Amino acid sequence: MPNQVPTQLRIIIAGGGTGGHIFPAIAVAQAIQVLQPNAAILFVGAQGKMEMEKVPQAGYEIVGLTIAGFNRQNLWKNLTLPFKLIKSFIQVKTIFNQFRPNAVFGVGGYSSFPVLKYAQTKGIPTFIHESNAFAGKANQWLGKRATKIFTGTKGMEQFFPAEKIQITGNPVRQNIAMGAIEKEAALLQFGLLPNHLTILIIGGSLGAASINKAIQQNLSAFEAMGVQLIWQTGKPNAENYKAAAIQYGNVYVDSFINDMSAAYAAADMVVSRSGAMAVAEIAMTGKPCIFVPYPHAAEDHQTYNAQVLVKEQAAQMIADKDVINELLPMIKKMISNKTDLIDMEKKIKSFAWMHADQVIATEILNEIDPK
Repeated sequence: MPNQVPTQLRIIIAGGGTGGHIFPAIAVAQAIQVLQPNAAILFVGAQGKMEMEKVPQAGYEIVGLTIAGFNRQNLWKNLTLPFKLIKSFIQVKTIFNQFRPNAVFGVGGYSSFPVLKYAQTKGIPTFIHESNAFAGKANQWLGKRATKIFTGTKGMEQFFPAEKIQITGNPVRQNIAMGAIEKEAALLQFGLLPNHLTILIIGGSLGAASINKAIQQNLSAFEAMGVQLIWQTGKPNAENYKAAAIQYGNVYVDSFINDMSAAYAAADMVVSRSGAMAVAEIAMTGKPCIFVPYPHAAEDHQTYNAQVLVKEQAAQMIADKDVINELLPMIKKMISNKTDLIDMEKKIKSFAWMHADQVIATEILNEIDPK
């Protein structure tokens, strides 16, 4: 952990667990350093989670806590939670004593709770970003004493003190927000042809079994329709999906897509889970979308995320249990009416929040380092 001079601005960013927490956190860190190049930023995450890999790749130091979240599937595994929580608070105290932060920014995920809670007991300014349309329990508890709460959507007064809320939207990775690559070049990158309707299938880094099965069962139907697929399967069963698609020249398939900017640029529409990050990226790129919410998400927040757009006819939604039977008919219906697709593009773009990372960074710096 770096030794800092007393006058240097020092900020801890806590949380993770999923890309929906990690990538916005990195975006805000980068925005802070644009405004304050000498600011020292330290990430705190959970040992064994993806932030321990993704944050160093972005060029930042991270410290991992010995902590785990509440296990809803196997309650016996929660017996050790109190001990892990106590240990994490001891670790947090050590981190604070060494790094001496001026402020703490939490992005959600269970590793954010002990960090922000400890900061609040010490009177250190704390900031929260709640990306989902249904706030997580930890953020609800922390929100009562937070300095400011940034939200991805409107209507969050039911979870947080209204006077502390600032609607900013969700920070989107810069390469996606910029959208620099042209569609034809993007299609070539995936070995696909121009002038063919192309659908991007994404289910997160772990994939979406229901979506993957629906795609696998209908590969011949997509070929007959002249529809191309960019299919991100996730790691589980990836080889089986690749084997199923190998005979189809209209399908690009891989377990993970590194260049999501190109994937969005190539696509005419998207089928996706409705995590906060996915919703923000799809809105930013203006792609008509069918959301399939992950049914086991905490507080069913992915359904809430999707419903915000569905209510305004900016997207479609299929329940996870219905996707195998309903996905292909819905795609056929959507692509048969180009007027509706264009209308959906316009409506989903209205949900895009520009420069959320810069707005959040500016607000944090103004609170702890007033001009």
